[in-house]
Amino acid sequence: MEDKRCKVCEEILPDSGSSFFVACKNCGTINHVGSKAGPLLSLMCATSALILYVPANLLPFMSLEVYGNKNTATIWEGIVTLSQGGSWGIAIVVFLASILIPFAKLIILFYLGLSAKSQGQQKLRTRLYNIVEVIGRWSMLDIFLLAVLVAVMKMGPWAHAEPGAGAWIFALVVIFTMISSAAFDPTTIWKNTYDKKS
Repeated sequence: MEDKRCKVCEEILPDSGSSFFVACKNCGTINHVGSKAGPLLSLMCATSALILYVPANLLPFMSLEVYGNKNTATIWEGIVTLSQGGSWGIAIVVFLASILIPFAKLIILFYLGLSAKSQGQQKLRTRLYNIVEVIGRWSMLDIFLLAVLVAVMKMGPWAHAEPGAGAWIFALVVIFTMISSAAFDPTTIWKNTYDKKS
């Protein structure tokens, strides 16, 4: 079995045991090394995120109080309001970052976790995994936008904004999605093929 090396300094990594991550003794970089529990953990986290995705989009994402009038809105209501106000660009970004991309990523992770030990369609599953890796950097965009909006709206006694239940649940969706993505070991896609050939 080939030794796993650090992604930064290429030092041979110590045995990770059952851990998904191991620190390099030479440079201290945290390396993802995967484990036998990876596909199962990835599938469980993707399933949890999919379940939480529904209330995250149905419950109020933010409440805004201006001059004593309090309004709450879900993510979708916020997108509709932005588009009706003529801010189509922002509405599209929020739709992509908050609804479409997270859902697509969760469906892909769920499929990858479910089919991790199956044979066939390795190229398709590898492409799907690469898509997840590319769009992963956008996972926290909507939470970041909310934080910026809340910071901007803290304008003293006449305006106040705070995250709603939907925002907190969506943060959990993001966390479970990140764990699912990190736990999935892409080598499992091709492992059965190599084992069959050897």
